[in-house]
Amino acid sequence: MAGGAGGVAVVPWYATLFRGDKFEVALLEIAPVALRYGATAWEVQRARDDTYKFMQSADFPDKLSFERYWLSDEFIAWRGDYSSWYQVPVIYGFWDRFGSGSLEGGQSLGRGEQESTVA
Repeated sequence: MAGGAGGVAVVPWYATLFRGDKFEVALLEIAPVALRYGATAWEVQRARDDTYKFMQSADFPDKLSFERYWLSDEFIAWRGDYSSWYQVPVIYGFWDRFGSGSLEGGQSLGRGEQESTVA
């Protein structure tokens, strides 16, 4: 149900020219720090069709916990250290998750297959 307290913080990043690979490494420095601010999971993704495009996300119990992370001294310092490595503005969002799924045992679906569950 939308509007619950917990949610997913989503931060889209766009790396500057020739900095994509370095920015990937930099994101792996700051993303796990979310766990110290109450996140229960974090993830970073990189687009295949545009390798300068990144998506950072983390599950937080509430938006305030995410804001503490985003406005923490270490994240502010990180953004300052790498400010020339990404385009601004960076406009994050706090999203409600209303569905998800996965397969057990690390299996993956073949191309064109769809996941389904039986109740």
